[in-house]
This record gives sequence, C-alpha cells and structure tokens, in this order.
Amino acid sequence: MDHSVCCNGSEDRDTCQAENINVTIMGCGTSVAIENQGRPSEVDVSARQPSPALTIKAAVLIQRWYRRYVARLEIRRRYTWNIFQSIEYAGEQDQLQLSSFFSFMLDNFTQLNGNGPDLISHLLDSAVDPVTEEVRQCKYEQIVVPDSYSGPRLSFPLSVTDTNTLLSAFKEQQTLHGKYVLQLLHETQKFLKQMPNVIYLSSSYAKEITICGDLHGRLDDLLLIFYKNGLPSAENPYIFNGDFVDRGKKSIEIIIILFAFLLLYPDHMHLNRGNHEDHIMNLRYGFTKEVMQKYKTHGREILQLLQDVFSLLPIATIIDNKVLIVHGGISDKTDLYFLSSVERHRVKSALRLPKRSLDHTDVCCSRSSSRQSRRARVDSPCSTGRMKRKKKSRLTKQSSSSSSSSSSSASSVCSPRASCRATPRHPPPSPRLPSPVDMLQVPFLDSIVSLALPEPPKEELEWRQIVDVLWSDPKNQNGCSPNSFRGGGCYFGPDVTQRLLKKHGMCLLIRSHECKQEGYELCHNGQVITIFSASNYYEEGSNRGAYVKLGPELIPRFFQYQVSRSTRKLTLQQRVSVAESSALKALQEKLFAHRSELMAAFQQYDINNTGRISTNEWAQVVESVLRLDLPWRTLRPRLVRLASDGNVEYESCFENISAGQPIPQVTPNLAETMYRYRTDLEIIFNIIDKDHSGQISIEEFRQTWKLFSSHLGVDVDDQAIDDMARSIDFNKDGSIDFNEFLEAFRVVHKLDMKEQQQG
Repeated sequence: MDHSVCCNGSEDRDTCQAENINVTIMGCGTSVAIENQGRPSEVDVSARQPSPALTIKAAVLIQRWYRRYVARLEIRRRYTWNIFQSIEYAGEQDQLQLSSFFSFMLDNFTQLNGNGPDLISHLLDSAVDPVTEEVRQCKYEQIVVPDSYSGPRLSFPLSVTDTNTLLSAFKEQQTLHGKYVLQLLHETQKFLKQMPNVIYLSSSYAKEITICGDLHGRLDDLLLIFYKNGLPSAENPYIFNGDFVDRGKKSIEIIIILFAFLLLYPDHMHLNRGNHEDHIMNLRYGFTKEVMQKYKTHGREILQLLQDVFSLLPIATIIDNKVLIVHGGISDKTDLYFLSSVERHRVKSALRLPKRSLDHTDVCCSRSSSRQSRRARVDSPCSTGRMKRKKKSRLTKQSSSSSSSSSSSASSVCSPRASCRATPRHPPPSPRLPSPVDMLQVPFLDSIVSLALPEPPKEELEWRQIVDVLWSDPKNQNGCSPNSFRGGGCYFGPDVTQRLLKKHGMCLLIRSHECKQEGYELCHNGQVITIFSASNYYEEGSNRGAYVKLGPELIPRFFQYQVSRSTRKLTLQQRVSVAESSALKALQEKLFAHRSELMAAFQQYDINNTGRISTNEWAQVVESVLRLDLPWRTLRPRLVRLASDGNVEYESCFENISAGQPIPQVTPNLAETMYRYRTDLEIIFNIIDKDHSGQISIEEFRQTWKLFSSHLGVDVDDQAIDDMARSIDFNKDGSIDFNEFLEAFRVVHKLDMKEQQQG
C-alpha cells in the first residue's frame, strides 16, 4: 500500500513538495523510504528506521490484538447462535402444548359452535368426514381454470417442459392454479402409496447422489442448489431429507417443485419425511397460513390432501446398504426391521399419541405417580435384582414388552415444557429386566410379585419409532436420554450410533433437523453427518447452506453456499452485529413476556427493595424462569445495567421494550398472558375464522379464550374476559377484528421507534 502524505501548513509546504514519502506495509514488517528532491535533508534516514527487535515486538502486539478481536467476535457469534437455537426449541415445546390444546378443542369447541366439523377437526382428526380419492378427484376435475389465468399450466403425466415451466413461473413470482395443485397432490398421493417405508438405493447407477437437508420454504436456496448442482435427472439423482415447508414464505412452491420432479423421475428423486411434514406443526410455523392466503378458494382441500401426502412420505433411505439417511436421528430403541413394517400413513402427526394408546398412557401415568410414594420402601437394586432373577423365566416375555417404555419420545412429546426440564435424567434400565419404573407395584405384596405393565398397543410402538426418527438429535456423551430441550425424540450418543450401524452392517448416518453455521457438521467420530440446506435460517448472514454428494466409494463431498443480496457487502463484524441484534431483540421479548414471574423472583433476593441484586442471583432467576440454558453472565452486559456498587439493576432489563398499544380495560396480568401466548392465540383465531375475513364473533372469542386459559391453568376472571371482548368490539357489531386485537399485544423495541422517528 502506498500512502502519499501532504501537508497544508505554509511553513512545511516547501518541505512536503521537496520530499516524497512512501510507506510500504508488507506482512508484519514496515519500511520507510524518504527520497530527497531539491535540497539535502538534515534528518538521518537510518536513524528513523526501526530496529528488527522493535519490528518483531510491534508484530507480536498486533497479532495479540487481532487474536483477542477474533476471540471476542467468536464469543458473540456463539452466544447469538445459542439464543436463536434455544428460542427455536422453546417454540417447539410450546407447539407440543398447543397440540394438546387442539385435542382439547376437538372435544369442546365443535360442540360450542354447533356448525359441525370445521377445519381444525379435519386437520387434527382424520376420521372426521373422510373424503375418498374418487370424490377428491371428481372435485378437482370439475374446477375450471379461467382464461384470465396467466400462470403455468400442467398436463399429466408430467414432462420436462412442465418442470421447466414451473421453475420459470416461480422465479417470476407466479402462483400455480389450485386445480393443478390438487391434481399434482393427488398423483403424488397415488405414487407414494406404492412406496415402502424405507427406500433402498444403489450408487452404481449414477456418478454421485446428492443429499439435501432442510429447506424450510426457502425457494432461493432450492433454485441455487439446482443452479450449482444441476436439475434432478436420471444422471443426477437427489435425496431431499425432509422439512421442505414452514418458516419460509415459499413452502408451497417448494413442495410443488419437489413433487413434480418426484413424478417425473420416480427412480431418481427421493423425499424423506421430516418433523415439519406434519399438519399440526404447520399450524404454528406458517405453512397452513401460507396455503390459506395463496389459495383462498381451494386452501382447505389442499391442506386436507397434504395431510395424507405427508403421512405417506418414506421414513428413511439407505444407499448401498451402507448409508442410512433419516431426518432427525435414532434412539436406542430404533429397529430398522420394525420400521420397515409400520403403517406410516396412520401417523398423521408425530405430535399426537395414537388414540388407542391414550387410555394405556393414562393408566401408566397414574400408576407411575402412585409408585412414587412407595419407592422408598422398595428393596435395594442389588437385592431386588437377585430376587427377580429367580423369576427370570417368568419375566422374559414381560421384559420385551416393557423395553419400549424407556423410549424417550413417548415421555418427552407428551410432557409439558416445565415438567420436561424439571425431570432428572436417569441412566437407561437394564435391557434384561423391566425397570422398576415400568412395574406395577401391587399394594401389600412384596416386590417379588410386581407385575409388568401391559404391552403398549402396536400403534403406539409404531408411533414411538417414527417420533424418534423424525425428532432426535445426536449428543457427544454416550447413552440415550429424552430430548427435553426440543420436547420430542431423544438425544443419542456415539455408542447408540455405533451399535445400530454395526447391527445393520452400515458405516454412516446422514441426518438433518439442526441448523449448522457452516451448513454441515460431523460428529460421533465421523459416523454422523448433519446436513442443513436453508441458508440465512435465523437471520440474514446467520449460516450457510450445504448439500453433500456420495459416489460409489461413499466418500462424502460437501458443497456450501449462501443466498445473499446484502450480506456480501458487509464485513464479518457487521454480519455478526446484525445477527446479534436480532437475537437480543428476541430474547428481550422473552423477558418482557415473563415480566411478572421475573420480578417476583428478583424481589425474593432483593429483601431491602433496593432494585439491585448480584449478577449470580440475576442469572439464576432468569434461567429458572425462562429455562433457555443460555450463558446469562456473558449476556448480562447486553441485557441489563450495573449499578455503581457492581450489582444488577434488574428492572433495567425491561427498559428497551414496551407494549404496542395497550387496551385500557385489560389488566396487566391478562396483558402479559396475551403477550406470552400471542402466537398460539393467532393460530387458534385463524382456525376459527373460516371465511378468512379477519373477524370472529364475540362469543367465539369468549369461549375460545376460556378454554385456552383453563387448559393452560391460567387464572383469568370470566368478567375480565367479557370486559376485554366488549372493549375490542370497536363498532359494536358483535364481531372482533382479531388481527387488530393481536396488534395491540405486539411488543415494541424503543430503539427501533427512535430510529424510525429520526428517519
């Protein structure tokens, strides 16, 4: 780099004109050359040149500073990532609770409105008003596409021209007519019914097979993959490993493209089911809303047909009998032979326990709770084990029947968030004998005659296997434990991976399900690969996307990319700052939504009402309330202010956020409940709003909120609900604009407001 130095002072102007000073910086060394022009210099040039020791010292200082700078940047990047991931998984736990509420609504709300089965009934209960394939086909065949329609048109069976037309149309922001969507889904349904649960492929028929991970409605990522890697064809086979929909705004376009290529190249295009190919998940994460907005006339039929199509997607793919590909992972109970025989179409949603096993679950729960009070009187494990071995022959069959009871998916999916996190993790029981937890203790009898619980119904065993495959995550520690962080599936360790791969003669497990900063990650000594294909998942610039290619040698080759229109111009520090700001805003909203709980807990430590507590106390309180497992002491400078004595001014964590437009008639406690469950209420209201007018009746609002509050155990006075309902009926016509109502309970960041005002 050459820098010319000019002086503006009158006294030194002649000197600057006489001297041409060039400074060259190369690596860590610095050389200074001064050339005399005109008159001789009175300065000794050699005296100005630094000594080698001084140069090295400067280089070391610069290197040390840079390393500290990079380390601080990496810390910010990591805790930003942890915030995003923790809030994402907390949302999944909230969705599990909401799915329980939907089941509750099925038994209550449909009787209240008296209008017969509605959308929620169709979505949650496939037995309600079943529609045969013939009826569906007749319906979409009768749909007339108007001449004014300028979007793509399809003819079946599909050709390469049709897929190219779809790609071009979606690039131009066009929408496929509902008739073609229904016809495409109907053809896909017929094809998938012929497919097995586990697809077996051979790499010998192609140079390489491309495996892609989660796309989550990011059409730009899919188009970029096709641009870089080529379109699916007989010479270029693909496997898409689930989670095509939700979160992004182009989910319906993605599944249209994928299903079209599936029908065009059935032997070279393969789709695994993900945990978001689930109609209950779609209610929360945007796909249901997207379909209803884009297809107001045929949205219901599309969603009902998609429910069947999603349940028919294969569960796993195996390449050369050596590589297992599933969306989530495995558990210590995963049995590929059993998985191949399950009736996958029965599991419409992995979030709902099969009906036939609900009574069994209730019995298990009640018996388990009754055992807790007697556990102190049970003999020691050693003596109990010796006594039970005498009855080994009698218990062998019982042992196999209870083996599935330790499957983490059953307990973690059905448990609410708080109980999941409060439950201690115990080592798995011995596989030879039933665990004491799974034994029915008969009162007044010795434990030697304890009876094993009845074998779970086949439907429940199938459901557990599918839940573990769709929801599980790997961990570094050995063993298998409930995935209490997500609320579904399990954590499986390297020993679980090695045992399953060895049992089936395999060498590699490829899964998706987790966003990774580089788009992929290897763990379990290279035996598990996580591949994630949605770039910018949390925030613009937050992560890369990737896909992996496998040839006949089964050596993985990774390809990374990032769809970016703005981040290319940003430095690394700027990208980290943008993502960090977004993550901290989301975290501040979490704090605001739990303000009353946090304040009550803070004040227990603040005995003298000083408004200050120690940093450790503040961190303990926040974690105990939010349960996000975050580095709160590291985050403290970003969230809360310190007083002059070094203690935390705990109320300052609420300073930068406020309510949008609070309704005067709503009490603070009720308002906070609204903030906390705003997303859930929006989902419920959208379901009730059958004509998508944005209006629901006051009676529907009143009854829905009463059911919702009773299900959550929220103590809200009926009079307060009635007052709130009347106050938001602005034009007094007996209906409520629930979008306007929910807008009043949207939190606002004060810094954003200031920036908008200044702008």
